[in-house]
Amino acid sequence: MKFAIQRDQLMESVQDVMKAISSRTAIPILTGMKLEATTEGVKLTGSDSDISIESFIPAEEDGTVHIENIEPGSIVLQAKYFPDIVRKVPDNTVEIESDHTKNVTIRSGSAEFHLNGQDAEEYPSLPQLRTENSFDMPTDLLKRLIKQTGFAVSTSETRPILTGVHVSTEEENLQFVATDSHRLASRKISLETEETLNLPSVVIPGKSLSELNKILDDTGDSVQISITDNQILFRTKHLYFLSRLLEGNYPETSRLIPNESKTTVLIDSKELLQSVDRASLLAKENRNNVVRLLTKENNQIEIHGNSPEVGNVTEEVTADTIDGEELKISFSAKYMMDALRAIDATQVKISFTGAMRPFLITPVDDDSILQLILPVRTY
Repeated sequence: MKFAIQRDQLMESVQDVMKAISSRTAIPILTGMKLEATTEGVKLTGSDSDISIESFIPAEEDGTVHIENIEPGSIVLQAKYFPDIVRKVPDNTVEIESDHTKNVTIRSGSAEFHLNGQDAEEYPSLPQLRTENSFDMPTDLLKRLIKQTGFAVSTSETRPILTGVHVSTEEENLQFVATDSHRLASRKISLETEETLNLPSVVIPGKSLSELNKILDDTGDSVQISITDNQILFRTKHLYFLSRLLEGNYPETSRLIPNESKTTVLIDSKELLQSVDRASLLAKENRNNVVRLLTKENNQIEIHGNSPEVGNVTEEVTADTIDGEELKISFSAKYMMDALRAIDATQVKISFTGAMRPFLITPVDDDSILQLILPVRTY
């Protein structure tokens, strides 16, 4: 195998593929990265059996030549050293060559590295998902869905199913839901497809979505999503991202969402976010930095943060409107800030159903995205 390639192009693919490689894996060869050269270009593969990523660099694209002098072949390189070598080579062109004894030479400028490679035949082949259950969606929309729900997955392994995002379809609507049982984030979109989607409901590990989000470019290109019983595949022009799915039944979350409210507040999202952020500065002592919210007359809201050993902070924010009963409620400042950042709207509507009931945050004129937060008991 032999080829000469632009360093920046190679580095970008190496960084993407590294997100799937773990140093702790049951199959030793998976600590390596597979390189495969064909006349079309070079393909890099990394996997930790949960996530597998393939990145393809075309030899030529839109008249630009990325790779030259290709002699087809394949090799597995130690992922612990290869990325650093590529990052630090002196020249913008890197030449990689392997011989029949699996020794790999990496040349760039006046530097020459020799690495011991492994036989690519021993590297497990990735399943090629061929399924009827496929649909396309714009990349930037998928990234937004992940950003608006992925943060709410559970980080605790006591209920593994909650560490994932539940993805379900209903007619032509696609819904992402995540909850850690203290908060819930949900986003629904309608897919403009000709036929009705009857995809199985699946739970995608939050970690997989977070890695996918880092790799996907903010382009208008589309991602093809294919689902089988235990795996999901995201494909773009040059990327193949395969993740296992979580097994088990996701809890029924629709009944958690209150239908009516006793107090409704319309307020500027940024002002509330900054105010809660300031109140949380002095509420850091207790583990989940709890802040208190009180509704007052003349559309005033009081936000209060308190740590007996440190001090306290009180701030009044003017809401656009407050309707319904008076309210005093405590909640995690972090959850509130996460929710407001995810919604990313100028004005939000917060619907409370009492001090001990979960409350809803939605953009004022859009019910496709909602955040639900459980209050905290403070006596």
